[in-house]
Amino acid sequence: MIQGRKKLQRFEKEHIQKEKINIIQNFRIVDALYKEAVMLGTIPLKNPLEGIEIDIKIAKVVNSVSKSS
Repeated sequence: MIQGRKKLQRFEKEHIQKEKINIIQNFRIVDALYKEAVMLGTIPLKNPLEGIEIDIKIAKVVNSVSKSS
């Protein structure tokens, strides 16, 4: 259990606000991740519609759950 949770949350919030966004570095990271996915053979998908039935069933169940639950 973290003691001083509010203090930690305040520190994290301040750190995020002070941190500057480096868009070039972010694009390089995304590009490297994409190249790694291609190298591993996960992209492009051999059959993009494979497993779509399961995704549709999951979406129906999630969408049918009451928002107040």
